[in-house]
Amino acid sequence: MSTSLNYKPNGKRTQLSMRNMIKTIAPLAALAVLCTASGEPAQTNSTSALKKPAAASSDLFADLVIARGKGFEIKRSQLDEDVIRAKSQLSASRRPVTSEESALLEQQILDQLINVQLLLSRATDADKAAGKAAAEKRFADVKTRLGSDEALKRQLTLMGATQDEVLQKWTEALTAEAALKRALKINITDADARKYYDENPAKFEMPEMVRASHILLTTRDPATGMELSEDRKAAKYKQMQDLLKRARAGEDFATLAKEYSEDPGSKEKGGEYKFPRGQMVPEFEAAAFSLKTNQVSDIVTTSYGYHIIKLSEKIPAQKVDFAKAESDIKDGLTAQAMQKQFPTYIKEVRKEAGVEILDEKLKMKETPETAELPGGASPLAPATKPVSK
Repeated sequence: MSTSLNYKPNGKRTQLSMRNMIKTIAPLAALAVLCTASGEPAQTNSTSALKKPAAASSDLFADLVIARGKGFEIKRSQLDEDVIRAKSQLSASRRPVTSEESALLEQQILDQLINVQLLLSRATDADKAAGKAAAEKRFADVKTRLGSDEALKRQLTLMGATQDEVLQKWTEALTAEAALKRALKINITDADARKYYDENPAKFEMPEMVRASHILLTTRDPATGMELSEDRKAAKYKQMQDLLKRARAGEDFATLAKEYSEDPGSKEKGGEYKFPRGQMVPEFEAAAFSLKTNQVSDIVTTSYGYHIIKLSEKIPAQKVDFAKAESDIKDGLTAQAMQKQFPTYIKEVRKEAGVEILDEKLKMKETPETAELPGGASPLAPATKPVSK
């Protein structure tokens, strides 16, 4: 897992490679995608997320132990289930895994699962309490960003996971992270955070942003992603004309969005997004930034379909106050310190535990670049919190 201290108003970090993509898989990556101000409807046709690996459900094949060490073992079914979830999440993020990348994905997730088990074996009661509290808070944050229990349930179904499964995985990963932080004796002070803030002013500049809501009627088949026929597009356009009349006549825009919008990422929140320039598709961005407060746009056509947009607020460029950034800065500096010390530490822990990977195809040469922190330990483990809100 790599950590960036570049302050981003939307909480995103650049992911440079498949390795980084695997490392930063979040527990509900599909949820995270839907919570970002992308202006794009997320894919909802992932059937693989609901499938369980054959080894987990069939009596025809033995559920082989593929890795073991002092006090733990990992079976093939455990790895298969997490790999399936990881692929589903990456697909929901519009980043499908190629056949060449699949082997790397399996190797790295297994390595992460091993590391979590090793750190859990060293966790104190205080570490366990901290991990449980952090997991519950993170889950509550995700639910808040999604906007409703119904939206959360829908995405859990899409991911083939239950709330209990997610909380269990997050709790394990964050407990392991707490145990690691304690073992490495990492303590980022207020002075450390202030020094970083003062020495990196450009990273805390927030660009001009807008808060706007939209209604989307998509011109793509949600099951295939293919363009609709011209007749169906025409029907959608007529429906949007009717919605535009209703919105301009004074009907509540948020209510219309919840009822009619086909953007699963925003409809439960009344269609609302907050975003700077450069984040939306060009046609959408241009329309949103040209509106006056409370003005409703004409019909805007993008590659995703037909939109109408209502501007709620224009937010001028500003600098983030240290008080608001301090917690995130500390998290980022802590993660950097952990990343630096982790490879050496986990190598010794694995040696003491006599870790064996029993499938030659799953062995991965461990280097400072490949060793993983527990926050990315499995497809359902939360990624390290970025240095932003």
